[in-house]
Amino acid sequence: MLDKRKFYINGEWVAPLVANDLEVLNPATEKPVAVISMGTSADIDRAVAAAKKAFVTYSRTSTEERLALLEKLLAVYKRRYEEMAQTITLELGAPLTMSREQQADVGVGHLQGFIDALKRLHMREVLPNGDVMLREPIGVCGLITPWNWPINQIALKVVPALATGSTCILKPSEFTPLNAMLYAEMVHEAGFPAGTFNLVNGDGLNAGAALSKHKDVDMMSFTGSTRAGIAVSKDAAETVKRVTLELGGKSPNIVFEDADLEDRVAGSVLECFNNSGQSCDAPTRLLVQKSVYDKAVEIATRVGKEAKVGNPAEEGSHIGPLVSDVQFGRVQALIEAGIAEGARVLVGGAGKPAGFETGYFVKPTIFADVNNTMRIAREEVFGPVLAIMPFETEEEAIEIANDTNYGLAAYVQTGDPKRAERVASRLRAGMVHINGGPHRYGSPFGGYKQSGNGREGGMFGLEDFLEVKTVHRPDAA
Repeated sequence: MLDKRKFYINGEWVAPLVANDLEVLNPATEKPVAVISMGTSADIDRAVAAAKKAFVTYSRTSTEERLALLEKLLAVYKRRYEEMAQTITLELGAPLTMSREQQADVGVGHLQGFIDALKRLHMREVLPNGDVMLREPIGVCGLITPWNWPINQIALKVVPALATGSTCILKPSEFTPLNAMLYAEMVHEAGFPAGTFNLVNGDGLNAGAALSKHKDVDMMSFTGSTRAGIAVSKDAAETVKRVTLELGGKSPNIVFEDADLEDRVAGSVLECFNNSGQSCDAPTRLLVQKSVYDKAVEIATRVGKEAKVGNPAEEGSHIGPLVSDVQFGRVQALIEAGIAEGARVLVGGAGKPAGFETGYFVKPTIFADVNNTMRIAREEVFGPVLAIMPFETEEEAIEIANDTNYGLAAYVQTGDPKRAERVASRLRAGMVHINGGPHRYGSPFGGYKQSGNGREGGMFGLEDFLEVKTVHRPDAA
């Protein structure tokens, strides 16, 4: 078992001030693979002090100096890429092929996207009226990241903080801390100055809250549940610090009768099941026009039955376990709620798949005849669970799609490009995918309503970590 009890503070691996061990479990075997320490407010104080001290000099570095450090980090990450993929599979349970092709890849893609954006960013501009506008690093940043796409969110927070000249303290999820600690090794190897990046493990109630409330933290960037995001916002309000949030989703996926049903329904099922359904922007509500509803249900059933659950340590396109026993229980409760509320089970259902009694595996599940009042249509399941519901008209589809507290992503499947654009413009979501269009590195990621505020990735992600200063000169010429 790996001993990962130390924190990375001020350029060194240091012991926690108070011993508080936690075992990290492999979700496929339910056996411990590492032991970490759970940080306290005193550990957070140490990390914040280091970041505050480092900010004095690091904030004065040039864009060129920071670009050179980011390029070194990119080279280190590429060299240790397989380590990252294996680590994520070990602690998250993402199948190895998926870890290599998606989970680890985001560490390269987002970093390159920020490098490209930073090269285009002007830290000093002369406005049309003659005033000077300066972009300056915001300061000490507290970063709290989730377990479901761990390096994705770490890269989307750590990289823009360091790219803009800010310093940071990362508190990763205690369920998947090992990839974050590996990333800390990479940052150290790349040569970032001591104190610019710090890592303290811990839970939200203690380490996370201490970070959010800290008077010397200038910004909080949080990704996780809407409930926890509200708590971070309340804690941060005491010191009026900037808060950016990337929260939950219940993304609608509208399939019109003129869509390529075989391709788009099948693709939609597989996208919902990707990462064991543990994605905030997963297309979990499949809205199908009534004229093709039965055909879509038939396709979804076939694809769902073909989906396989498997050992994440093995290569292939199978589905791995959920991250924890807690998550398993939540997903089971919502599957049972769907059955109790009268949704028709096409595939899967409650319980574990045959042959997978050990591990947090669930049956990939598809419900039909769902309506928007059911819990499985309104709550974020965060498992491989798809809810199919019918609609008649375009107007009704838009109404159902927008009838949610969330607004992270939406999906539109149609053979009519004009309708695709028209519907996309009316969906209250931060991102709309048309006919399988993927999210690309460098584009803004974020949502409306209770899916959060702020945008991550590329130029928009850099802007979140910058303050704007206006200099009024006596002579504006």
